[in-house]
Amino acid sequence: MTLAIYDTMTRKKQPFTPQKPGEVSMYVCGPTVYGYIHIGNARPAIVFDMVRRYLETTGYDVNYVINFTDVDDKLITKAREMNLTVPEVADMFVDAYYADCDGLGIRRATNNPRVTDNIDEIISFISTLVEQDFAYPSGGDVYFRTKKFADYGKLSHQNLEELQFGIRIEVDARKEAAEDFVLWKGAKPGEIAWPSPWGDGRPGWHIECSAMVRKYLGDTLDIHGGGQDLTFPHHECESAQSEAVTGKPLSRFWMHNGYININNEKMSKSLGNGVLVKDLLTHYNPGAIRYFMLSTHYRNPLNFTDEAMQQAVNSTERLTNAVSNVKHALQATGMSLDEAMQAAASFGEPNEALQVKLAGILETFDTKMQDDFNTADAITAMFDWASEANVYVQQGSAAGTLRPADLLALLDAFEAMNDVLGIVIEQEVELLDEEIDQLIQERTEARQARNWARADEIRDLLTAQGIVLEDTPQGVRWKRV
Repeated sequence: MTLAIYDTMTRKKQPFTPQKPGEVSMYVCGPTVYGYIHIGNARPAIVFDMVRRYLETTGYDVNYVINFTDVDDKLITKAREMNLTVPEVADMFVDAYYADCDGLGIRRATNNPRVTDNIDEIISFISTLVEQDFAYPSGGDVYFRTKKFADYGKLSHQNLEELQFGIRIEVDARKEAAEDFVLWKGAKPGEIAWPSPWGDGRPGWHIECSAMVRKYLGDTLDIHGGGQDLTFPHHECESAQSEAVTGKPLSRFWMHNGYININNEKMSKSLGNGVLVKDLLTHYNPGAIRYFMLSTHYRNPLNFTDEAMQQAVNSTERLTNAVSNVKHALQATGMSLDEAMQAAASFGEPNEALQVKLAGILETFDTKMQDDFNTADAITAMFDWASEANVYVQQGSAAGTLRPADLLALLDAFEAMNDVLGIVIEQEVELLDEEIDQLIQERTEARQARNWARADEIRDLLTAQGIVLEDTPQGVRWKRV
C-alpha cells in the first residue's frame, strides 16, 4: 500500500512520493513567540511530529522546518508591557516553547529559523515582487497586488468576489484594493525596525514564511502544514506570493489539522477558556496528552474536556501496564531488558504463532497510517498488541513457558508503533533508597508469613512517601505518584 495524503489544494487524497527519492522537505508554521503556547498550538506540533516520525520510520530523511515569528505587533505590545526589548521577549518564549514541546515528547525540528535572522532574504523577496509588478509601495508600506495573481484564492477555494463581499477586510486608503495584503510595514515611532528600499520597517506576517521556505527548503516543498485556521489568509497569501516569484507551486501537499474546542466552545481570549500546555503538563502525563490529540483523525475537530482527558489517561495506562507486564516477565526469566537485548542472538526465533500475530498487528497499524495518517484507527492495533501481550504473559507465567525471544519480539513490535505515536513515554524514576528497598523486602516477608497487618502498615508508609506498590505474578512492582 502507498502512503496517501489528503491535500487541501485538491481536496482529495493523493499518493505521496517526494520530489527527491528518499528525502522529504516539510515546513510547518510555528508560533508567534509573545506568550506560552496553548493546547491549540500543541495540536499541530504533535500532529506534524507524528507525520515526521512516520516518514522517518518508513525510510525517509525528513528536512523539517518550523519557524518562529519573533517580530510582530503582539511582540511589540508584550515588550512594552514587560518593559523588555522585543528580542528579549522572543528569547523568553522561544525557550518556553522548547520546554513545552520537549515535555510533550515532540522531537526538535531540523531547523527553527527566526524572522529577525532572515530580514535580508525577506527584503530581497519583496523587491522581486515589486520588480515583477506583483507588489507596490504605498505610504512606507508595501502591498501584494492580489488582482494581478489570477489564482489567488485557489488554496482556500474562494474567488476575489467572495473575498470582497464575504470577508471583512480592513479598509486602508493606501491599498489599491481592499484584499491586497501587506508585505512590509513602515515603522511607527519607537518600534523595532530595519532599513529597506521603502523606508525603515519590518516584514508582514505572510511574507516571512515564503522567504524562509525558499531559503531553507527550496522553491517547492513536499509538505506544508499548519492549523486549519491558517488556510486563509496566511497560507493563501504564502502560496500566491511564492508562486508569483518562482512560477512554481509552493508545496505539493498542503496539510491542515482541525480545530480544538474547549468543552464544546471555541477557544478564544474573550471567553478566557484557553488551556496552556505548561499547565496541562502539571496535570497529565505527556503520553496521555499525545493520546488525546492522536485518538481523533488530525483533520477532524477535537473537543477538550476533563472526561476526554481522563479516558486518555486510562487508555495510556492500559498500554503502559501491558508493556510493564512484558518487561517484568522478562525479568522473571532472570535477566534485565538490557541483558536480554545483548543476548538476543542466542535465544533463537520467537514462537511462530506469535510472530504471525505480531506481523498482522503491525500490518494493520501500517495500513491505517498510510491512509492519510489515520492514527485514530492505528491506535486500535496497539490495543490489539496489549491484549496479545497480556494473554501471552499470563499463560506463560502460569505454565512456566516464558521465553526471552518471545518477550523481546513483543517489545520490538510495540516500540515500532510507539516510535511513531509516542503515546507511552517512560519517565525517569529515582531509584529507591536503601531504607525503602528494605521496607519492600520486609513487606514481602510479612506477606509470606501471613502477617497482613505489618504488610499493610508498610504499604501505607511507602504510600506516604509517594511509592505505590502493585503485587503481580512476576513479583512486586512499584511506581512514584
